[in-house]
Amino acid sequence: MSGPDDATQAHVIVRGRVQGVFFRSSLKQQADTHGVTGWVRNRSDGSVEALLQGPYAAVSSVAAWMEVGPRSARVDSADAEWSEVAEPLQGFEVVG
Repeated sequence: MSGPDDATQAHVIVRGRVQGVFFRSSLKQQADTHGVTGWVRNRSDGSVEALLQGPYAAVSSVAAWMEVGPRSARVDSADAEWSEVAEPLQGFEVVG
């Protein structure tokens, strides 16, 4: 049974108007605030992809924020795939 402090990860793909609206930089602020590590990047199909790692409660909070995004975004869907952390990451990085 997993507890709220157990490390977990979520691979999230967000679709909608999510590029060019400060989604990635806003997500980095959310991740930093919650102590979540990982990365975020734009994808060529117009979506945003992120890998979030950390305590379940923190990752869950950031993943929930991604369902809404910053004020200027319009999120149509946010699909998360949850798993155990295979390779822990340090910090949170905006890539690509």
